[in-house]
Amino acid sequence: MQGSANLNVMIKAARKAGRSLIKDFGEVENLQVSAKGPGDFVSRADRRAEEIVREELTAARPNYGWLGEESAPVEGKDPTRRWVVDPLDGTTNFLHGMPHWAVTIALEHKGEIVSGVIHDPVKDETFWAEKGTGAWLDGKTRLRVSGRTSMIETVYATGLPFAGSKYLPATLRDLGRILPVCAGVRRWGSAALDLAYVAAGRYDGYWERGLHPWDIGAGILLVREAGGFAEPIREGQTLLEDGHVVAGSAAIFERFAKIIRTTD
Repeated sequence: MQGSANLNVMIKAARKAGRSLIKDFGEVENLQVSAKGPGDFVSRADRRAEEIVREELTAARPNYGWLGEESAPVEGKDPTRRWVVDPLDGTTNFLHGMPHWAVTIALEHKGEIVSGVIHDPVKDETFWAEKGTGAWLDGKTRLRVSGRTSMIETVYATGLPFAGSKYLPATLRDLGRILPVCAGVRRWGSAALDLAYVAAGRYDGYWERGLHPWDIGAGILLVREAGGFAEPIREGQTLLEDGHVVAGSAAIFERFAKIIRTTD
């Protein structure tokens, strides 16, 4: 499946940043790391990857705006479009030598995500989607959400809040309600890949609170284009602005979301 010109630019940028990160991942113990806050670290590799992505995207589309994790937002000459980028989603995994992290890029048009790329350099998997054209893995395999209908057979993903997070009590209540009725819950440390795995049918659902647009922008589109649902946890919220997401396959979404929303 061939994507649009914009999508091809995004894939190229994500893969180029991924190659840089792989080199640094091989020498992870030598990286200089600075703490941004509790449980939140940033490395030179992270910043370098963002520079690569930014250079590639800006060269191709100089009028688009920019929203990234490691730099100040930029209002583009075209106010209707902006890139939403996390050059290294799963930084803590990366810094601990755990091979589960990704580069994620989304394109927002008039407040809506219309293209998304999530690239996993370690496993050499590139998930992408464009509005109305489906979700794909490496452009060859069309992604479909899981078709499991029995809750006891389903597996979910979430993020466990760091110490002191205001979302910790709600998440513990979530786990107390979901664990007795499913086959398991995974915490792998990358919101982008969690959503990509829902789109691919590897997970049946995913939920988390307190995320940022760059964490979930591409993944939300992937899930929807793969036939699933991605919605705010609370009614009246906006996914990208509020960052509280519940996503899942069409077969179980209502039952799954009801459990999370009851807890919330």
